[in-house]
Amino acid sequence: MKMFTLAASAAILAWGSAAQAQQALSMWYHGAGNEVESRIINQIIADFNASQTDWKVELQSFPQAAYNDSVVAGALAGNLPDILDVDGPVMPNWAWAGYMQPLQIDESKIENFLPGTKGYWDGKLYSIGLWDAAVALVTRQSYLDELGLRTPTLEQPWTKDEFMAALDAAKASGRFEYAFDPGMAWTGEWYPYAFSPFLQSFGGDIVDRSTYLTAEGALNGEAAMAFGEWWQGLFKNGYAQATQDPADRDGGFVAGKYAFSWNGNWAALNALNAFPDTVFLPAPDFGNGPKIGAASWQFGISATSKFPEGASAFIEFALQDKYLAAFSDGIGLIPATRTAAAMTENYKEGGPMEVFFGLTEAQALVRPVTPGYVVQAKVFEKALADIANGADVASTLDAAVDEINADIEKNGGYGH
Repeated sequence: MKMFTLAASAAILAWGSAAQAQQALSMWYHGAGNEVESRIINQIIADFNASQTDWKVELQSFPQAAYNDSVVAGALAGNLPDILDVDGPVMPNWAWAGYMQPLQIDESKIENFLPGTKGYWDGKLYSIGLWDAAVALVTRQSYLDELGLRTPTLEQPWTKDEFMAALDAAKASGRFEYAFDPGMAWTGEWYPYAFSPFLQSFGGDIVDRSTYLTAEGALNGEAAMAFGEWWQGLFKNGYAQATQDPADRDGGFVAGKYAFSWNGNWAALNALNAFPDTVFLPAPDFGNGPKIGAASWQFGISATSKFPEGASAFIEFALQDKYLAAFSDGIGLIPATRTAAAMTENYKEGGPMEVFFGLTEAQALVRPVTPGYVVQAKVFEKALADIANGADVASTLDAAVDEINADIEKNGGYGH
């Protein structure tokens, strides 16, 4: 009995030593206030902490609206956490600014991940996402049938002429307040995420991606001017409204105010619940292939972390299909792999939102991969808002190019 007691005591002491030896890893996350998201991320952390004895992740969550500012302030104060999450298009800026360091994960584990979930800068992987998001042209099959329109497919999307003919038919029917809802009530990142793919399909871009050193020709060349005239025409010709009540953005399609809505997978179930015949159509092809945005929130490691191997171990642990599927089922986003999609309610084969996985795979294009993007996005947003409200297209785009180029020059080319 005494020998058993001694052995048990030794085992307890050994276990206690191992538990005490777990090195704390701090983690910041943008999901404060989202109960479902918090529950899932806390479950992943609990599972990781219990799976090994070297590391213990400790979470601090921030509201999404304050998160980026908190990271910038933390970097300036020198108190960034070990693990942070980052919005995909912002990552190159944080890496360039010295806020982040490359991941130390086995990249063979992400070879089947959607392209938009992989955050590369300067040839190195800095971040990886568990999900992505996609935008589609939302309508009802009954609308297409009543208006005599062909249902576009991934293989044969609508051309520009077909898309405009669809808007003409919807407008002429007199049934809708507006033929098209691009989502003008939403601001900020929605503009470059949702609207720059139209520009890119025309053949332009926010910046010249061959060098990332100028916007000249990309944002004010012939293709961009054609895009700008088309964009302004949506509002000038009454297809869409330049100023929109947020309530109409959230509920206008369901209320029957719009024939077509440019919206994301996060809003899909609401539309399906209202109209079982809701369909999610691919982006139109304006001449240079159909495009939609890619890259959502991703996990990375701060440059000041003293334990990058532990932080990388946690991020690699989080890449399991079961967690990708849990986030998808919980908050509706697109799981990063096909095998995870097969485990979900909405994205499995025959699921109500399966189409979005195919849209992301076939049409998604990341926003410009440059530290200057954070400035370029704001310049692009202002230019498009001004053009929608009647500003001269050529002078507005020329001014946007000048502003972007001045910022690139001021920052020494941002390392390109």
